[in-house]
Amino acid sequence: MSKKDNQRSRDLAPPEAVTDPLPGSLDPENFTPRLLHLLSNALVWRESHELRRKFQLGTNDWRVISALATRPGVAATEISDFLALNKAIVSKSVNVLLERGLVLMVDGPRGSRPIYLTQAGAEMHDSMLPISMWGQKIIQESLALNDVDEFNGLLRRMLQKTREENPGGN
Repeated sequence: MSKKDNQRSRDLAPPEAVTDPLPGSLDPENFTPRLLHLLSNALVWRESHELRRKFQLGTNDWRVISALATRPGVAATEISDFLALNKAIVSKSVNVLLERGLVLMVDGPRGSRPIYLTQAGAEMHDSMLPISMWGQKIIQESLALNDVDEFNGLLRRMLQKTREENPGGN
């Protein structure tokens, strides 16, 4: 915010409004959770934009396809748990992918509904993969290879710690 805009904002504020930054507030340029959030949003936004433009599918659809590529035959609930996505979001994506003939669902034991990629789904996976890998490339170009492995290990440990401290969350 420019000085002129800041002054205008102060002039418009009621007398009881706090108009100066708080001395103990976060430094937005050095607060790591904010930076991780911004990076994640930027990578996902670009991925989503490209997936919609090229394939008329979104990031959540891609995530389901990708999960099935590594875990064929899992049920929607398992996909939801693996991706840490709301079950309704996974269900919507599965329905879109079923309609497009990219996945199929079969009757499994004890009422389960295993989901598999079709051949068209496997081909879609291979076509979508480079768009998703762009984010990995950005990270790998910014770090040495052994640093990427260490960074991923740190992220996994931090995720585990958040899960341990918030057992009901993802």
